[in-house]
Order: sequence, then structure tokens, then C-alpha cells
Amino acid sequence: MSSGAKRLFKIFAKKIKESMGAGQYQANGINISCVHCQYDKFEHGYAQLNTAFLSFLNLDFANRSANILTCHRCGYVHWFNKNIKRVYS
Repeated sequence: MSSGAKRLFKIFAKKIKESMGAGQYQANGINISCVHCQYDKFEHGYAQLNTAFLSFLNLDFANRSANILTCHRCGYVHWFNKNIKRVYS
């Protein structure tokens, strides 16, 4: 493999790793920072918003989900009921 191909592969691998790991996010066009430690990198996930009625009927899958961002520094969990967007620099 040529040195140019190796360099291209390393850059590609780095970009893939960055896109899968902690990143910066926006909600309504506003950059998000941790309310506890003011860090700006988060791991993204989802959490189900269960209701007593649908749980009683064993229909938990029908409940809505919330976006959650976990601070990569301190672990504080931020909940969002609206869409959030990852920011790539």
C-alpha cells in the first residue's frame, strides 16, 4: 500500500471514530454545554418515556422516546424532548 493510501486510510478511520464517539450538539440552533461542568462533548442516546397506562396494557413500545446527552467529562445526563443535532467541525 502506498504512503498516500495509508494516509488517506488513517484520516478516514479518524473521522469514523470521531463520528461514533462523543461530540458537540445543538438544540434549536443553540450549542449545548453541560449545566454541571460546562463541557461541550456528549454521548448521544435515547430513553423511553413510559406512561402508567401503556405500561399497564403491556404496550411500552408505543411510548415516545426522548433524546439524552451524557456529558463526556462528568456524566451528567441532559434530557431533550425535541430534536437535537450533532455539530461537525
